[in-house]
Amino acid sequence: MPTPVSIHAPASRARRPALRLVSTRGVPRETWLDVRRQGVGSSDAAAAVGLNPYQSQLELWMHKTGKGHLLPTVDPNDETSPMYWGTLLEPFVAAHYTKRTGNKVRRVNAVLGHPQVPWMLANIDREVVGASDVQILECKTAGINGARLWRDGVPEYIQLQVMHQLAVTGKQAADVAVLICGQELQIHRIKRDETMIVQLMALEAQFWERVQSGQAPDADASDSTAVALRSLYSQDSGDTVDLSEDESACDACAKLLHVRKLLQDWEAQEALLKHQIQQRMGVASYATFPGGSVSWKRSKNGKAFNTAAFEKDHPDLAKAYTSAKAGSRRFLLQEAC
Repeated sequence: MPTPVSIHAPASRARRPALRLVSTRGVPRETWLDVRRQGVGSSDAAAAVGLNPYQSQLELWMHKTGKGHLLPTVDPNDETSPMYWGTLLEPFVAAHYTKRTGNKVRRVNAVLGHPQVPWMLANIDREVVGASDVQILECKTAGINGARLWRDGVPEYIQLQVMHQLAVTGKQAADVAVLICGQELQIHRIKRDETMIVQLMALEAQFWERVQSGQAPDADASDSTAVALRSLYSQDSGDTVDLSEDESACDACAKLLHVRKLLQDWEAQEALLKHQIQQRMGVASYATFPGGSVSWKRSKNGKAFNTAAFEKDHPDLAKAYTSAKAGSRRFLLQEAC
């Protein structure tokens, strides 16, 4: 574990404007990404401190240490991706923010840097012009799945992104404009919080130390970490490692065995209860209870392609349309006898 780093935010009267490190106007995406790898950006802030629901510390660490090419490729033009629609709709969100509030905004086509902490970077969507109470606009979109995160206001990971922007720029407040499901615009104000900034910078500094030292962050339970581990260790060597003296690993193995046993017991209990209800329902399609309802309906008949028969009858054609599929490592747990 890295030694905690104490970072103190400068006093208000000593704040200096952010440094404009690199212009992003007309810059290729790869060049811009290379610049971002040189520090912790505002969109990295929550992941760097382990609070981003979509990206783990380990995945972010891979990007920052030059191992991002091992991860699955993200297509910026994928129309099924929330990122694609967020980028496409950003100008409309900004325009409607101006219409709603009267605040004029303009693009900031640059990667910004903290004047005193070289690894702290930021990209901001828009700067608010001529308003005394707010200086930054962050534009967001949320679809059906993401909208639930906004029920109680700005999600924590977005708050950290904005607080990082305020730390880098020295500004006092930012508005977050979010378009919910394409039809509801919400505007939330986030004010500079010096205590939060100091804590955030200290935690980000610990993460950046790991990047510089090459020491990977501890794994967590997220899907992002699962992807990162599969990408980092996609091939096995055939060797056996003896972890019997590793207290942490032994504890994890013992707990995993216990959890697996609990899951087996609960799955058996689930099956028993389901079968009891099915038996009482008989041929009924639905059943109602004080605490809920159950449906048990037959699906429509489907069709299956007989691959074996096709390969037998048309071997050359089958070969022409067959492509290789990469294997993957399987994690199997065996209890000692």
